[in-house]
Amino acid sequence: MDRVWLKQYPPGVPADIDPDQYASLKALVEEAFAKHRAFPAYTNMGATLSYAQLDELSRAFGAWLQHKAGLSPGDRVELQARPGAAYVVRLGRTTFYERARRKLRLTDSAEIIVD
Repeated sequence: MDRVWLKQYPPGVPADIDPDQYASLKALVEEAFAKHRAFPAYTNMGATLSYAQLDELSRAFGAWLQHKAGLSPGDRVELQARPGAAYVVRLGRTTFYERARRKLRLTDSAEIIVD
């Protein structure tokens, strides 16, 4: 496969990753929030969120999930949102997976869905 996207990588960005470098996706995200706080994390439609802003907003969303929506750490959340800043904020603090259909009944596990 010709990996044409690599031509767009800035200098110093590796073409491949070490999948064993982080114990979890959460560990990778936490390191990025800490290491790049002052840098842009996300830009869409002329608005930019820094890693610090994304960290703060996603922590607030995580707190809302626990204290207002009644979820507990470890509960799974299905994110269904249009691509944009709100989705990225939610993604920052949740364990997620995608489903094609809304309100899908999960009978194979104890998943909790926030719709």
